[in-house]
Amino acid sequence: AIGIGTLIIFIAMVLVAAVAAAVLINTSGFLQQKAMATGKESTEQVASGLLCSGVTGHYVKNKGIDRIVIYITPNAGSAPIDLKQCKLFLMYDGKAVSLNFSKYDTNTVGDFTNGIKDIFNTTVVKWNNADATSFVVVALQDDDKSLLTNAVINKGDLAGVLVNVSAAFGKHVGTRERVSGYLQPEFGAPAVIEFTTPAAFTSDVIELQ
Repeated sequence: AIGIGTLIIFIAMVLVAAVAAAVLINTSGFLQQKAMATGKESTEQVASGLLCSGVTGHYVKNKGIDRIVIYITPNAGSAPIDLKQCKLFLMYDGKAVSLNFSKYDTNTVGDFTNGIKDIFNTTVVKWNNADATSFVVVALQDDDKSLLTNAVINKGDLAGVLVNVSAAFGKHVGTRERVSGYLQPEFGAPAVIEFTTPAAFTSDVIELQ
């Protein structure tokens, strides 16, 4: 009887150990998957983001700059970024403003008969949607049509962010004036904007950054 009791206890201990081992294995697998997912998200956060490759402005005679275009590309290794979820923060002459995505323009560089100068042509590009609180996105390089159809920028793309600074700040930007800000994506690094206007405006389209 003692031997049978001992055997039963031994079997019970083996079963308990087996159940505990199964729980540990399942927990270990879950934690491993969780760690891998977290690692991937962290990598995307570090690698992803936007880069400002330049800024041009439109000069109105005897007034100053009324509109600017911010040229952006994704960082190297960046995941695709939805520009509809971006916020644009700008500061000029002590006034800070934030602008949200309004819409994307269906025109591309192929529609610009006068080159990049046509980006300021209101009959070619829909600038009316760029106002005091909103910016517009236009596709300048977009092989897979992700910008054109969904305003999503990915590897190899170049987009123009259209900003009506005279509406946003309530006045035109004059000579020797500093403008700064950044375009913040949903995740990843922002595109930094910082420039000082020249001492004199010599043409209607000015390279600012």
